[in-house]
This record gives sequence, C-alpha cells and structure tokens, in this order.
Amino acid sequence: MTWATMTEKAWQTYVVDLAKWNGWHVYHPLPVRNEKGVWRTATQGDTGFPDLVLAHPTRGVIFAELKSATGRLSDNQIQWIGTLKAAGAEVYVWRPSDRPQVTEILTKDPTK
Repeated sequence: MTWATMTEKAWQTYVVDLAKWNGWHVYHPLPVRNEKGVWRTATQGDTGFPDLVLAHPTRGVIFAELKSATGRLSDNQIQWIGTLKAAGAEVYVWRPSDRPQVTEILTKDPTK
C-alpha cells in the first residue's frame, strides 16, 4: 500500500499513533454495526462532527477530519468544519498526501 492508495482506516491509525507518541490525548467515537448490519455511531446532536479531537497540554486542541485520497466531505461535515473555524478552532481535513504537514503539526515543539 502506498500513501496514495491508503484507506481512511489505515490513515486514521497512522495519525492516532503519531499523536499518541507525541503526547496528544485522542478522542474518536467508534462506529458499530447494528443488528441489520448497518454501521452507526452513537451521537446526540448534529451529525458530521470531525473524526478526531486531539488535545495537548501545551499545543492546544485540534479537530481533524480524515479522508482517503479520494474521500469526499459530506454537507454536514462541511458545516461542522465551517462552524468550528468560525468559532476560532484549529480544524483540518487531512489526507495521506498531507503526511508531512500532519507530522510537523503533531511533532512541533511549541517553545520554538
């Protein structure tokens, strides 16, 4: 598998591992398959919330929506991202091709 063909699940594993290795707390709600075989994530409120919330004691809080190279944002995801940005949050849509930027953001020393 190359970065260009990486699945969203594999990409998420990479980002979560990188974040944890660098002292970030990670939140990601896990979807489950219901009795009809349909994937669902238990939520209350508006759907489309970003995949990850990353929090670091000195680097702040990041909201990250993860997509494969060809993944598309839903209208609800676009609305959440816009609302969070308008509220001043640090929000990203990260794809495997963004690996250098993601690595820089999650590993940077906030004192420099």
